[in-house]
Amino acid sequence: MRQRPLAGLRVLSLGLNLPAPMAAHGARQLGARVRKLEPPSGDPLALYAPAAYAELHQGIAVRRLDLQLAQGQAQLARELAKADVLLTSFRPQALRRLGLGWRALHAAYPLLWQVAVEGSLQAPDEAGHDLTYQALLGLLSEDLPPNLWADMCGAQQALTALHQVHIGRLRGETPRCLRVGLVDALAQAAAPHRWGLTRPGGLLGGRHAGYQLLPCRDGRVALAALEPKFTLALARCAGLAEPVNWLTPQPALRRWLARHSAAELQALAAEHDLPLVVCP
Repeated sequence: MRQRPLAGLRVLSLGLNLPAPMAAHGARQLGARVRKLEPPSGDPLALYAPAAYAELHQGIAVRRLDLQLAQGQAQLARELAKADVLLTSFRPQALRRLGLGWRALHAAYPLLWQVAVEGSLQAPDEAGHDLTYQALLGLLSEDLPPNLWADMCGAQQALTALHQVHIGRLRGETPRCLRVGLVDALAQAAAPHRWGLTRPGGLLGGRHAGYQLLPCRDGRVALAALEPKFTLALARCAGLAEPVNWLTPQPALRRWLARHSAAELQALAAEHDLPLVVCP
């Protein structure tokens, strides 16, 4: 039976694009009751990734409102009065224009909490997106990144903040605004890069001969033989002369891999308990 730690929490989301809907989806899976208000044009996510939008909004009641109109503001007020927490992903200046700055919101709805997803906690009104946040932290190579890392890290922190809201309500704490910065969330997740572990030449950035992406006879494999039990098994399997200095290049290992097909290496990995996966 699925655990429902957020059962009873009423979430009202105004968040668009990816981070806030991802957090709302997570809250819904954990038992929260989630409602969402979208602008008349809808959530941009539904246009550029309709399958993602459909997945993230299962079980969430969605209504479109024009908050620039008095009728929309009146409906928003009714929704806020029924909610425990407001989830947003607008810049603070935009929230203030809508009358949803934290001071005004708390004054009008003293029992309401807020989880505010922002680009950066230090400069929340500056424009930015996932790509610029990754660039800011030095995480980009020559190619576009393979994932929206800042959005996903921020979504997880927003979901954690919703847990904090639920616990705070149960403890009778004074409602407050919990801010989540996307670049800040990414910076926390990118600590191994900041420490130098995954930078080029770092231990996990190409220096360790057993922690590599390497070619085989008909493709490429991801090899992660880092711990001694794995390096020992790999050395024996590949016939390397021991002791092996794994912090120097190992051409014999590369030749061994090149002689085997991806299927053969996958079978050897299963037989010898090696952390090796064939790359798609």
